[in-house]
Amino acid sequence: MTRKICVITGTRAEYGLLRWVMQGIKDDPELTLQIIVTGMHLSPEFGLTYREIEQDGFQIDRKVEMLTSSDTSVGIAKSMGLGLIGFADALNELSPDLIIVLGDRFEIFAAVAAALVARIPIAHLHGGEATEGLIDEAIRHSITKMSHLHFVAAEEYRRRVIQLGEQPERVFLVGGLGIDNIKRLKLLDRVELEVSLDFKLGKKNLLITFHPVTLETATAADQMAELLAALAELKDAQLIFTLPNADTDGRVLIGMVEQFVAQHPNARAYGSLGQLRYLSCIAHVDGVLGNSSSGLLEVPSFRKGTINIGDRQRGRLQAASVINCEPTRQDIAVALGRLYDAAFQASLSQVCNPYGEGGASEKIIAAIKSTSLDSVLKKRFYNSDNLCA
Repeated sequence: MTRKICVITGTRAEYGLLRWVMQGIKDDPELTLQIIVTGMHLSPEFGLTYREIEQDGFQIDRKVEMLTSSDTSVGIAKSMGLGLIGFADALNELSPDLIIVLGDRFEIFAAVAAALVARIPIAHLHGGEATEGLIDEAIRHSITKMSHLHFVAAEEYRRRVIQLGEQPERVFLVGGLGIDNIKRLKLLDRVELEVSLDFKLGKKNLLITFHPVTLETATAADQMAELLAALAELKDAQLIFTLPNADTDGRVLIGMVEQFVAQHPNARAYGSLGQLRYLSCIAHVDGVLGNSSSGLLEVPSFRKGTINIGDRQRGRLQAASVINCEPTRQDIAVALGRLYDAAFQASLSQVCNPYGEGGASEKIIAAIKSTSLDSVLKKRFYNSDNLCA
């Protein structure tokens, strides 16, 4: 009998990382793929991105509606409650042998909580990472403690998961999943990208993604205002925005970007580029600007610079291509100057991505197939004192 593996995804970025794991499960005769979509995938406001999953040839088994019309802290908490109810029903109906989740978002926390109570083993991808400016930091580590198999992107993260008391033999170092997309997708050339975007690139081009910093109060709009003020001074650059996630204060930031774009003909905003267009944009722009994890995880593989603004990604491993700056227009302007500095641009050819060279998807599938789940639910806390030397 084949092992039923249920992949749960709630955002465009998360699906982009899971894509080749899902394909590998689908193609393996010893595994049966189940898919549950939730969160932003099901929201018209965020582009109904579940359609991209279907366009890639996958069958969605269940849809769990959980987003409310509010992006306040109360609204997010209520969304988590709705998600817990929906996942309880979906998992009961599908009865998977294992669920696979990635990362640190509140939608995934609700899914994992439901699976834990249902006594369904959980495989967690990209655990052990640190994002000190986000609620996601605590959510990620909580998911780690509820999970049974762990697939991490770097040795430092493997040690951190073990430090949390997880058994070393159940923590697998596989590298970053985003690199698999870069290796496998045939990216659009410049003309194809311009046609797809309906937007003309220029001599200078930047890709911008800025999300709320969820552990700070009433600062999201101020930080976005500073970023937009710095970008307004760039008269000779084409600006491609991807809109923020459905986090606390996310809709405020979306409104600010849309207003900026309406006033600046050199700028265009997209609710969802999809993985092909997003990665193609990275290949053709001069650098990436904002506070998305992609700037640290994937952009270094393109030998392009990343301007990482503020605290959202503080704590993650970084390549030498990452320029950190404070969320002020002055610091952002200085960082932009460095990005376009000839010496910095020349140094990018030597950049090494700390998240590896690809192959994570195959390693995950191999481990899922070879690991026994018979006694995995009864976890023992591992004392990692011997790792502190």
